[in-house]
Amino acid sequence: MTETRSAQLTRMTFTDFRNYADLKIEVTAKMVAFVGANGAGKTNILEAISFLTAGRGMRRAILADVARSDGSGGWSVAAKIMLDGMETAIGTGLVSGSTGRKVRIDGEEVRGSETLLEYMRVLWLVPSMDGLFTGPGSDRRRFLDRLTLAIDPTHGRRVSDFENALRQRNRLLDQNGSDSFLSALEQQVAELGTAVSIARNETVGLLSQMISDKATEYAAFPHASLALEGTFEAETLGLTASDREDHYRRMLNDGRSRDRAASRTLSGPHLSDLKVRHAAKDMPAAQSSTGEQKALLIGLVLAHAELTAKVAGMTPVLLLDEVAAHLDPDRRATLFSRLNSLGGQVFMTGTDEALFEALPKSSEVFEIKDRDSQLLSRQSLP
Repeated sequence: MTETRSAQLTRMTFTDFRNYADLKIEVTAKMVAFVGANGAGKTNILEAISFLTAGRGMRRAILADVARSDGSGGWSVAAKIMLDGMETAIGTGLVSGSTGRKVRIDGEEVRGSETLLEYMRVLWLVPSMDGLFTGPGSDRRRFLDRLTLAIDPTHGRRVSDFENALRQRNRLLDQNGSDSFLSALEQQVAELGTAVSIARNETVGLLSQMISDKATEYAAFPHASLALEGTFEAETLGLTASDREDHYRRMLNDGRSRDRAASRTLSGPHLSDLKVRHAAKDMPAAQSSTGEQKALLIGLVLAHAELTAKVAGMTPVLLLDEVAAHLDPDRRATLFSRLNSLGGQVFMTGTDEALFEALPKSSEVFEIKDRDSQLLSRQSLP
């Protein structure tokens, strides 16, 4: 088994990012909390960190919208990280007037944000995810794809290429494109879609096993059972990857008239759904109480952090926005203990410093004093 690595951020600099014109934060602890009033900019700090990995950040915001309202129109996030005993400078941002974000490693520009996964994996849990189990299937697919990306760095590009190929097919159907062009494009859709489905299924299987193995350690959080469900998965169960591709290609070919009338592709992995159940009660997570859904989600994130460390050999950095607000003191203490035992760096937010009293010694709490002056005060827990 590969030795587990753990990246630790030691310095962060934000320029024209959200409400921060120029913010510098020095960090020495693995467990870090940002405390302040609502609207002070706590979540903006976590969002900035989320851009230090592949993807669109934890809010999936339009890049131009991230720039400070009275700034230059661009923004940047830079950090120093310690990994394998070596310090590396990583950074990303948007140049005013451009559309894609730039990524730099030790001052050298690199192509694509996927390169950042070589230095740091980042997972997050934010209040908007509280409705994950009751919301649309697209939210759960995106959640599952992010979980898969943490253990398979090629998955993000695979999903992007698949979605782009689907859009091209839909456009070609709308324009009554030739059969030969459609067949070529459908072959591409079938290959990419099958690869996406297989990767998602593998993540579900690995995560389910991890949850089962850690059931005793996560006793404070409900045990979740997972399944990837959809017509494509049901019809291709047990088939080889090649046979799945052939089946999907035939589905696409046979469904052209129907898809043209609907102006969208009506079958395939892009419609599959991650089904989550409260295992102890044998009921869908969507029918569980609000508190149970929150606890299920926390348990999933904890298990996935351990899975990432095991499979990818790198303990992820965790971003937990307002995670402690709705937990009772005992469950908060259990959560902090589990987070500490993971060994990776954790950044949390909350409105009340008392929420973090159970943090381990040597943890750091930053208090955001003023949104306009952008001052932070720091204290290490005794």
